Amino acid sequence: MTAVATAYKPPLTFTGGRPDLALQEALTKVSPEAQTKARAKAEDFEAVFLNSMFSQMSSGIKQDGPFGNTPGTGVWRSMMVDEYSRSFAKAGGVGISSDVYRTLILQQANRAS
Repeated sequence: MTAVATAYKPPLTFTGGRPDLALQEALTKVSPEAQTKARAKAEDFEAVFLNSMFSQMSSGIKQDGPFGNTPGTGVWRSMMVDEYSRSFAKAGGVGISSDVYRTLILQQANRAS
């Protein structure tokens, strides 16, 4: 069995369950490859935001243990925060990537028109 790459299928509704007709129409004008690329860029954007947020959350930790105040802790903590950020964004994050994705698709569809 071979894996087939498919375009991301976003939820096509607003809050409240109304159809997002603008997004549905825009998706017909944008290639599946561009949709996949836009989804990846939107997730990357959310990961950067989450990285900034998580970095601020952990910046004041000064104690013993794996997150203590040793010379190598800063490097370890930054790598851990980066992985957490990517993991959270890939799992759905806080919802920023959906809005960024929608905006990217609408912009690409407008250029194609």
